[in-house]
Amino acid sequence: MHCLLLLCLLPSLSFALVGFTQSAKVKGVVMCNDQPAKNVKVKLYDDDSGPDLDDLMDSGKSDAEGRFSLAGHVDEFTTIDPKINIYHDCDDWMQPCQRRISVFVPSKYVTKGSTPEKTYDAGIIQLAGKWAGETRDCLN
Repeated sequence: MHCLLLLCLLPSLSFALVGFTQSAKVKGVVMCNDQPAKNVKVKLYDDDSGPDLDDLMDSGKSDAEGRFSLAGHVDEFTTIDPKINIYHDCDDWMQPCQRRISVFVPSKYVTKGSTPEKTYDAGIIQLAGKWAGETRDCLN
């Protein structure tokens, strides 16, 4: 009897341990001094605070016109906080490592399930100049 009860509860217990699947999709264009920034690395993460590391959901590079599009999903207990990290050398003048900026995706673009229903359009992102919160990343 106890085994039967455990078998019935097992799916609920595994859901509680893993969370639920959520997804996001983002697109945009990266520019450097008003020129398309090609081959710029862009990564889509679920931003996690505390000791939990950010979850990589997708990664790619911008095309010859500076366009990028990323989509991914992750299992979490709470609503995910998607962000894109952009790693670039625009206006870098031989500095070590790459410049990294983060753009957060509004929560209304988070979808329950593994297939995003909406796409967040980050628009045209000018990489020249300084961004608030910009850092350097040598290991991206």
